[in-house]
Amino acid sequence: MQKTTNHIHLIIILAVLSSVAPMAIDTYLPSIPNIAYDLGVSIEKIELSLSIFLIGFSIGQIFGGPLSDKLGRRKSSIFGLLGFALFSFLITFSTHIYELWFYRFIEAIFGGIVIVNATAAIRDRFHGQEAAKVFSLLGTIRALAPMLAPAIGAFIIHFYSWKAVFLFLSFYALIVAFWVYKKLEESFTYNEQTIKESFKLVLKNKMAVKAMLVLSLSFSGFFIFIAKSSFIFIEHFNISTDYFPFFFGFNFILLIIMTRLNILFLKKYTTVLLIKIALAIQVLAGVIFIINYDHLTLITIMIIMGGYMSMMAFIFGNGLTLALENFPNNAGVASSVAGVLQFGLGAIISSFALSFHNETFLPIAISVTILSSICYLIMRSYK
Repeated sequence: MQKTTNHIHLIIILAVLSSVAPMAIDTYLPSIPNIAYDLGVSIEKIELSLSIFLIGFSIGQIFGGPLSDKLGRRKSSIFGLLGFALFSFLITFSTHIYELWFYRFIEAIFGGIVIVNATAAIRDRFHGQEAAKVFSLLGTIRALAPMLAPAIGAFIIHFYSWKAVFLFLSFYALIVAFWVYKKLEESFTYNEQTIKESFKLVLKNKMAVKAMLVLSLSFSGFFIFIAKSSFIFIEHFNISTDYFPFFFGFNFILLIIMTRLNILFLKKYTTVLLIKIALAIQVLAGVIFIINYDHLTLITIMIIMGGYMSMMAFIFGNGLTLALENFPNNAGVASSVAGVLQFGLGAIISSFALSFHNETFLPIAISVTILSSICYLIMRSYK
């Protein structure tokens, strides 16, 4: 089993590789009102493009897992990044909402192919508590992406059109592809199993599936907050798009701090216990949100959002470890199943929750509380 401290450079590469999704989502959050105005549609239709992205992202992981296990982590990463760069560029030619949705969907498919490899490459090298620490470190570095991405997006639209945001994403993917080509060493072991057999092996493991469900449902609550962040800060509290990244980034500063705490706690406590405690805190935050939804100030909504979202530091890395631990030869497929459930269910659930949009925070509060409660009940049955 390899040690975390000897592979910081590798972890940074994999964190940047897996940051394609948060960069693609969070960079254009400040420009959502601008895109809606430019395309002549309601802001809810642009918010829906976030869910469309997640659907494409989950589909991409269905193909990305087997591709990763057959071709290797390096080759399939480069293939996905080049496709992502191409369709990010094509988005700049969108003149209608349906064009935007279509290009975002295909862009997301290639993004899904990319992210599978980062998770599988870690499973190739690390196991058990060490893997949980690596996933936490990965989460710490990757948390910089959603913290910096809105600032980058806000900076771009301050001087240029929203289309420049997608030009940035295209160049970002090309740079990462070159870095992967030069620096990422191959780590996979060729597996003779068919794709069908690999998926069947993963899906038959009940405990792994439970961990994947917790990952997907908790991510749904997390994503609802991300999708509604423009509404909360820009629309409801009238925060300028220039200052939006500071308010939004506060959540990810807390996430980074909690991720560091998770690494420390892993020396004394089990991954299962840490996940249960984090979910219980999310439920508590959700209940407080419901009770006070109509009397929240900017400070209190930031505390509730930060408290809820930062708990993903204990859920993400530890949950992935539980989900992938038993699949040394099928890490790509196991990663894809976890990703499909996480982003596929996230897209469906968040789309459903977003459909109840009104001018209050109550739909958001109810949605995130229900999701965290279900996750907690699932973990209560985890053995």
